[in-house]
Amino acid sequence: MCGICGKYSPSGVKIEELNTMLATIVHRGPNDSGSYVNANIGLGSRRLSIIDLETGNQPISNEDGTIWVIYNGEIYNYRTLRMQLEAKGHSFHTNSDTEIIVHLYEEVGEHCVEQLSGMFAFALWDERQQKLLLARDRIGQKPLFYARDGSDFLFGSEMKAILALHRHAPELDPLAMHDYLSLRFILVPRTIFKHIQKLPPAHTLVFQNGQIRLRRYWQLSFREKLTLSEPETLEALREQIQRTVESHMISDVPVGAFLSGGLDSSLIVAILARDLERTPKTFSIGVEESDFDELPFARMVAKEYGTQHVEERVSANLIQSLPDIIWHLDEPSDPIAACMFQAAQLASSHVKVVLGGDGGDELFAGFDRYVGARYIDAYSLMPYTIRQGLMGPMLDRLTDSFRYKSLTQKLRWVHHLSLQATAAAQYAEATCFFRFTHEGKRELYSDALWRELGERDSTVAITEPFDHGEADDLLDRMLYTDFVTRLPEHSLVLTDRMSMAHGLEARSPFLDHELVEFLAKVPAKIKVQNNQPKYLMRKLAANYLPAQILQRKKQGFMLPIAYWFRTDLFPLVSQMLEQSYFVKAGWFKKENIQRLLEEHRTNRYDHHVRLWMLLTLDLWHQLYIQGVEQGAITEKLQELCLPQ
Repeated sequence: MCGICGKYSPSGVKIEELNTMLATIVHRGPNDSGSYVNANIGLGSRRLSIIDLETGNQPISNEDGTIWVIYNGEIYNYRTLRMQLEAKGHSFHTNSDTEIIVHLYEEVGEHCVEQLSGMFAFALWDERQQKLLLARDRIGQKPLFYARDGSDFLFGSEMKAILALHRHAPELDPLAMHDYLSLRFILVPRTIFKHIQKLPPAHTLVFQNGQIRLRRYWQLSFREKLTLSEPETLEALREQIQRTVESHMISDVPVGAFLSGGLDSSLIVAILARDLERTPKTFSIGVEESDFDELPFARMVAKEYGTQHVEERVSANLIQSLPDIIWHLDEPSDPIAACMFQAAQLASSHVKVVLGGDGGDELFAGFDRYVGARYIDAYSLMPYTIRQGLMGPMLDRLTDSFRYKSLTQKLRWVHHLSLQATAAAQYAEATCFFRFTHEGKRELYSDALWRELGERDSTVAITEPFDHGEADDLLDRMLYTDFVTRLPEHSLVLTDRMSMAHGLEARSPFLDHELVEFLAKVPAKIKVQNNQPKYLMRKLAANYLPAQILQRKKQGFMLPIAYWFRTDLFPLVSQMLEQSYFVKAGWFKKENIQRLLEEHRTNRYDHHVRLWMLLTLDLWHQLYIQGVEQGAITEKLQELCLPQ
């Protein structure tokens, strides 16, 4: 695991430029630094040593030094590939998985990515062809960004590495902000910065002769289906998960595991302990507020399997970490970022590698929205005019408890989605409802900003793959859409940045591409039964986990931000938002933000996600656009957190 960066320039690359880029991503690789500079090309790497601690430093070349590679990630089938390559006469000088890429490229060129199993982003320079090859793993676990700067080409694991050399001042992309406010993510290839793009998952990029060429090398499809019985499916699934968890344990340093007490992380820990006979250290984050605290469930699993369990409670003062969180993210985000940041910080003081449950909900159909259509259809039996004219105003007058997925929230969610004309629109609004809908942004934006952005409805990012993706069944269309949007552009972004912020490698066994392909072939009717999400995983987990874990309602990895924004943190969030750049510059209407604050304070609506997203957007703008020092922002937040 590491961070990579580089530059191509017809006028030549200097080692000092590479060092400037590397200095921005030290946190991704605190153990070692390496670089290769030759005329027009410069490649740089920061290394977090996991495999081959002694000889695996990068960049790594082939025998005659004509091919060089820098790489971020883990290739879980590297030992098998190495044996095949050695049989063909290739000589290896390290025991690392990185060197596999060099020799595999010598054999099959750009198609080398198709034989790699794991999470990765790499850059390879072919001196003979004067060709730069960038590649990103199938699922999008590891990031890679790039930018054109005149005739120069820059790339890096994080956008800050590109910003360090880019001659243009950092500039906000208004369309990216527009989508972020509705979706909580920015759809590939766009980023929050106007001049920087991200390489899509399952793609390669070739930069050669001043031209960029993109190629997709893998596509997930939900169309081909297995004909196995349910017991046969469960047995095949058990074997597949056991293999992938075992493959993800490849390491020359100890491996731990996140343990939230939910199904996903609990099943991984159980398989580690019972099937693979490992006793990992496990890590959990909790809070004082009982309806958000998952520590009792995590302890239950830890006790069941005798793990070396470590836990920590966090409180409202974690808001002071926001500048650090945003700096590592390079972009604003929703409250889940803070949860991940705290969990990674805890784990990093004990291990270098952790396993997590990323992808479990998207692959096994674990979110409530996957079964919400039943309630929406029932509610929609009521005539539209009654729903719109009577039920809407009645629901609008209800107060909110701010509990996780409160009854008020659920009723308003069903009502709002029932007003949408198509299944695709319903599914898109299922996400936007908790952020800013198109109408919500109309109320937030100034008239001038609305004229600039209002014609673009951000829901197209969801409706397009929903209507035209590789899936037919309604549930499969939902899963496919999440797999190509929310998962890589939100969940995996947070996992990567928040773990690497602490020099921690996070691995996700459920995202092994062979397991992903298997689950895509499982018929939708087996994944959800009797209106129960995650049916298949629950059936499998029944052999491993206590009944209390199987029967508990989905909690979600969340902190009680809603409570804190109404009490301890209300003075902070109100002052920061009312005085934000976007209000002062006339982008957002101050009176609308004041309305959001007041409705939240008085329990009229739970606006905590919207308020958090606006807050982190403004803090991001201060850090990256206005150039305010990180320490100065932290100091201001600390002052506002003091008792009034």
